[in-house]
Amino acid sequence: MSIDGATERWVRTGGVELCVAELGDTARPTVLLVHGYPDSKEVWTEVAGRLAEHFHVVLYDVRGHGRSSVPKPLRGGFTLEKLTDDFLAVADAVSPGKPVHLVGHDWGSVQAWEFVTVKRTEGRIASFTSMSGPSLDHFGHWIKKRMARPTPRRAAQLLGQGAKSWYVYMLHTPVLPELAWRGPLGKQWPKILQRVEKVPAGDYPTASLPQDAAHGAWLYRDNVRARLRRPRSDAYAHAPVQLITPIGDIFLSQRLYDELDQWAPQLVRRSLPAKHWVPRTRPDQLAAWITEFVTANEDTAAGVAPRNTAASGPYADRFGGQLVLVTGAAGGIGRATAYAFAEAGARIVAVDRDAEGAARTAEMARLIGAPKAWAETVDVSDEQEMEKLAEKVATEYGIVDVLVNNAGIGLSGSFLDTTPEDWKKVLDVNLWGVIHGCRLFGRQMADRGQGGHIVNTASAAAYQPSRALPAYSTSKAAVLMLSECLRAEFAGQGIGVSAICPGFVNTSITSTARFAGVSADEEKRRQQKTARLYGLRNYPPEKVADAVLKAVVRNQAVVPVTPEARGAHFLSRFAPRTLRAIARMEPPL
Repeated sequence: MSIDGATERWVRTGGVELCVAELGDTARPTVLLVHGYPDSKEVWTEVAGRLAEHFHVVLYDVRGHGRSSVPKPLRGGFTLEKLTDDFLAVADAVSPGKPVHLVGHDWGSVQAWEFVTVKRTEGRIASFTSMSGPSLDHFGHWIKKRMARPTPRRAAQLLGQGAKSWYVYMLHTPVLPELAWRGPLGKQWPKILQRVEKVPAGDYPTASLPQDAAHGAWLYRDNVRARLRRPRSDAYAHAPVQLITPIGDIFLSQRLYDELDQWAPQLVRRSLPAKHWVPRTRPDQLAAWITEFVTANEDTAAGVAPRNTAASGPYADRFGGQLVLVTGAAGGIGRATAYAFAEAGARIVAVDRDAEGAARTAEMARLIGAPKAWAETVDVSDEQEMEKLAEKVATEYGIVDVLVNNAGIGLSGSFLDTTPEDWKKVLDVNLWGVIHGCRLFGRQMADRGQGGHIVNTASAAAYQPSRALPAYSTSKAAVLMLSECLRAEFAGQGIGVSAICPGFVNTSITSTARFAGVSADEEKRRQQKTARLYGLRNYPPEKVADAVLKAVVRNQAVVPVTPEARGAHFLSRFAPRTLRAIARMEPPL
């Protein structure tokens, strides 16, 4: 089938004709996408469409796949040497005299590692983005190193990858793979991808899948055993490399890339909470990372300082390009959290009922490092507004990877002074706002089937009783328990849930918190005094934001933040009577 908006040409090389599709402005840098097994070039359609806004994008069907012709005979027709000939022929046809930016997935990445490490391609590759496909030479050395010194850890790594590679052994068997692909497996493959990988239905895979898979078995037969037995010792990358590792890949262990730095001197690492077929399930993420990497290397090649598009900080390889939505983002912990994710290269949706504050957060997030950032004005306690937000975000920005339910309001006062209206306001924002966010965005994460993470801002008040905070503490205790319940329910779907429990943090919530049962003047006095006390404590919201990112990376359940929060958490578990005694004390206001 043809790709919408693409022009096609045929490139003849080594006795085969390759079907090549092009999108975008040919005057711009060329990005060349190479598909894997058992795919055709259509696996890239979602990514290619996004990249075409910035680059000249080229896709081609590997020999024996899609609309490209089949080598005769099949045996010996798929060697890495012949695949390299094909790449050079395509590159010369679409970008004569100028290097291309190479992107490979699965077997497209395996063969692209050959392209970027052999001498005859030097000067033809400006950069290489690899995903879900190691170099067979690097893999061979990885195996030999672990077999030469088989420590328990190395033996476990070998056995683990050996189990993941079960399909490689099957593809080496005669005839059976061809019969399976041309028969029941080929018919069921689209449903298998939808069920196991959550690949959306559509124009992929194409009708040529059974034939593509049968022919592609020779990719393994012609190359795997020979290279693993005798890996090249000079397989060093002569172009900058970006490695994208889906951490949920069921076919490849992350440990395969432990020594990659020695083979790729100019290496950028990314990790992605997703499964194997990321070109179909994570097109926005991949397009953002590829654009960033290509742009940086184009600037370097032109002899100018690279634009400040790269993510920084210790979490750049984890959150770069991900979509993060933060409620209560106009200030305090929410704003600091949005900035922290932006610094790590995430795309940000800043949500708050304060439109100007949300807009400022989004603007600054872009300056800090977010590839894109948007401001949305929403009252999280309003179910209909939240439903519209969830629909808009999914339609215009994508499925959220990390949700931070941070919006909250403060209320102090005795139980008898707290009116039903006070209770409703606190519970609507602090609890129902979290429920709406978890329900709507959690459903989208679950339906996508690629995991994600939800962070709910609770409080040390969730487990520390106080005579002065019955409504606030109750709302935060409910958020904590909700988080624990969701963590158990979502665990099987790869969605982590964390409850962040700060103590005294210097934010504007102290100056806006309400005090029940007192006059307006007395309420203002208490707000000012509370703000001064928190200011003297001066624990910055940036430290809470750092704890949020750590909680996502480590998939932590309950995270007390500040020394007093950790102390109260310890007492709640081992000395609850002490906490109950402290709760009887009158606060100094």
